[in-house]
Amino acid sequence: MRGKNYWVLLLLMLAGVVIGGFVGDLTKTIPWLSWLNTGQSFGFDAPLIVNFGILVITFGINIKITMAGIIGMAAALVAYRLI
Repeated sequence: MRGKNYWVLLLLMLAGVVIGGFVGDLTKTIPWLSWLNTGQSFGFDAPLIVNFGILVITFGINIKITMAGIIGMAAALVAYRLI
C-alpha cells in the first residue's frame, strides 16, 4: 500500500497559511478578534538588487506568521489526517 501523497500536505499547508492570513487581516478591526492578526514578520527590509548592466535581478522575501496562519496550518494538518 502506498503512503499518502506529501504534495497534498504541502498544498493544504500553503492554503491554510493563506486563508489564515486572510482571516487575520479581515479580523484586525474587530476588537475581540484582533488577536488573530498578532504575529511576527521576518525577511529582508530592503530587497537585494544585483545589477549586471544589461540585466537587473531583485531578490526579496518577507514572511509574516500570525496566529490565524498558525490556526490555518493546524486545520490543514487535521484535514490531511482525515483524508
